[in-house]
Amino acid sequence: MLDTRLSDEQLHLKKTVEEFAREVVAPVSYQHDRDKTFPYEVVRGMADMGLFGLPFPEEYGGMGGDYFVLCLAIEELGRVDQSVAITLEAGCSLGAMPIHWFGTTKTTARLEDGQWVINGSKAFITNSGTDITRLVTVTAVTGQLPDGKKEISSILVPVPTPGFTAEPAYDKVGWHASDTHPLSFDDVRVPEENQLGERGRGYANFLRILDEGRIAIAALATGAAQGCVDESVRYAREREAFGRPIGANQAIAFKIARMEARAMAARAAYYDAAAKMLAGLPFKKEAAVAKLVAGEAAMDNARDATQIHGGYGFMNEYLVSRHYRDSKILEVGEGTTEVQLMLIARELGL
Repeated sequence: MLDTRLSDEQLHLKKTVEEFAREVVAPVSYQHDRDKTFPYEVVRGMADMGLFGLPFPEEYGGMGGDYFVLCLAIEELGRVDQSVAITLEAGCSLGAMPIHWFGTTKTTARLEDGQWVINGSKAFITNSGTDITRLVTVTAVTGQLPDGKKEISSILVPVPTPGFTAEPAYDKVGWHASDTHPLSFDDVRVPEENQLGERGRGYANFLRILDEGRIAIAALATGAAQGCVDESVRYAREREAFGRPIGANQAIAFKIARMEARAMAARAAYYDAAAKMLAGLPFKKEAAVAKLVAGEAAMDNARDATQIHGGYGFMNEYLVSRHYRDSKILEVGEGTTEVQLMLIARELGL
């Protein structure tokens, strides 16, 4: 049976990040969203707290935690600013985690002056064009397997490197303060030892990272769903109509109660998936369920929260309006809702 009780250390981390989100992130969220600027001062604060090192061993400069505590931090940030939350998620899960799992300093066999030469392009790459971006991880076709299929390997590309270009940032519907670019590679040359993990295992390694990433995205979505509850409860208590708070109306109260139920279900789902992953048990189905349930909870709660706020919910300075714009990508990124349904059905033998 799933034990959802948090340790004192986990509770302390959760409270610390919650305070940081409320006191540091929230006051500047509207400005960065409006101006579509990357929140460098917030990211520096997160780095100073050690959040980007949460799941990595202390011997590599990390905090010695695990993937679950990373998810706890992502959830708390996601309650007030999804752009900030996805910056942490992508930096740790998609950026550093492949290096942690598949990188090595033991490989010494390489050709003299051997280099990978990379050509092509990549789309929708997070944290790829900031002033503090130092490397990108690329999966590329590096040959052909005996069965005729493409051999795909992972390669680290330092930034800057001649021939590597982060194209102009996308003009997105949401996540305005998150850095997202298309990338182009024109005869980009990097040393052969920049190969990450075993040659030809790039796609398999990518799928492993994606399974883990779905749990982190589910945590982010849970935070967004809970943030919508927080804002709706606050507004329903303060906003009066016909001489009483609108929360006294059963229609509003029941809507918020259903929102809370969605957030709790999403949290239970990602806790379960994380517990199985950390225990070394199969977790592909659980990760897909968590991503599915939490993504839909975030979108449904954002819609209901906007409705509860009425006209104010359509104003960008209100957090619920940003959740409404931001949450749709949670049903798309890291595998669409339809992909999650396919994975769940497949794990059921269908």
